[in-house]
Amino acid sequence: MDAATLTYDTLGFGEFEDFPETSEPVWILGKEFNALTEKDDILSDVTSRLWFTYRKNFPPIGGTGPTSDTGWGCMLRCGQMILGEALVCRHLGRDWRWVRGQPPRGEYIGILNAFLDKKDSYYSLHQIAQMGVGEGKSIGQWYGPNTVAQVLKKLTVFDSWSRLAVHVAMDNTVVMKEISEPTANSCCLGACALAEEETALWKPLVLLIPLRLGLSDINKAYIETLKQCFQLPQSLGVIGGKPNSAHYFIGYVGEELIYLDPHTTQSAVEPCEDSQVPDDTYHCQHPPCRMHICEIDPSVAVGFFCRTEDDFDDWCMRIRKVQYAVFPMRWGNAAYATSIGRTVHSGRFWDKECSLSFKD
Repeated sequence: MDAATLTYDTLGFGEFEDFPETSEPVWILGKEFNALTEKDDILSDVTSRLWFTYRKNFPPIGGTGPTSDTGWGCMLRCGQMILGEALVCRHLGRDWRWVRGQPPRGEYIGILNAFLDKKDSYYSLHQIAQMGVGEGKSIGQWYGPNTVAQVLKKLTVFDSWSRLAVHVAMDNTVVMKEISEPTANSCCLGACALAEEETALWKPLVLLIPLRLGLSDINKAYIETLKQCFQLPQSLGVIGGKPNSAHYFIGYVGEELIYLDPHTTQSAVEPCEDSQVPDDTYHCQHPPCRMHICEIDPSVAVGFFCRTEDDFDDWCMRIRKVQYAVFPMRWGNAAYATSIGRTVHSGRFWDKECSLSFKD
C-alpha cells in the first residue's frame, strides 16, 4: 500500500481508546487543556506534532544496509520526534497547527524534508544510524536516550537553515559555561535570516538532559518533578519508554503520560514532482496513547527549547522553582555538583557553574 493512501482506518486507529473524560488538567508541551471542554483542541494539538514511525522500502542505509527500521529504530524515531518539535517551534511556533488538506507553509515542507528517509536529509534515519557508528552503535542496533541525543547534537552542526545549538547535559549536570560560550560564540554556518527577537550572538537552544530516575523502576520521588517538566513553556517532552520499546512522551493527565508511539511500520515517502511532501502519515490522527507514569523505564532524556536568551533566563527561573519544591538545591562548580548525586539544572550565573541535585 502506498504511504500516501494510509488512513486512520487502514492503520487500525479505531482500536485506540478515546481520551478520558476527566476534570484533571491535561498538559501537553507547556500548554494546559480542559479534557471536558477542550477535547477537540487537545486532539488538534497532538495531531500537529510530527509523528515519525518505522518505515520500509527506503534506500538501503549506507548503500547496502537495511531498507526498514522495523524492530530496531524506535528510539531513533523518538529522537526525530523531539528534534522535529524543536524545529516546529523554531520555524513555525508552538501554536502552529496542522490541518489535513490545507496548503502547507514553506517552512513546514522544509522541516519534513529534513527527516525524509534518504541519505541527504539532515536528520534522516540514514544520517542518525550512520552517525551512531561513531558512538559505538552499529547500524541496526538499538539506541538509548543518551546515544540518540549525542547523535542529534552532531547532526545539527550541518543544518545552517535552522541554526540550532544543541547541548546535551553530561553526568546529569548542566554547566552554564558549556551552554553560554558555544551558543554565544558559534558563528552561523551559511546565510540564515534571524527573527527580530534573536540576537546576533544567541542561537536557539535545544537542551537535552539524559537522566536515570531509578534503578529498574522509576523512583516515585521523581514523578511530580517529571510531570512538572511538561508544564514548562519550553518543554520539548521526554524520550524514553520501556526496555527496548521507545516512546515520545508529550504530556500527562492525572497519573498517565501521553505519548506518540513509533511502532507502526509505514512505507517510505517520496516528495511529489512539485517538491511537496505527502504528509498525512507524519501526523498521528487518533487519540494519543497513554501509560501509567510508574510503567516508564527510568532511563529518559528530557528536552527543552529556548528560542531566545530571554527564554533561557525564563527557563532557569522556572526550573529552579520546579526543582526546589522537591529536591535540595546545590550551588558550586561541576566537580562538586556531580559528586553529590544525580543532577538537573541551573540558574543563570555566567561566573559560576550551578546545578540542582537529585538525591536517592
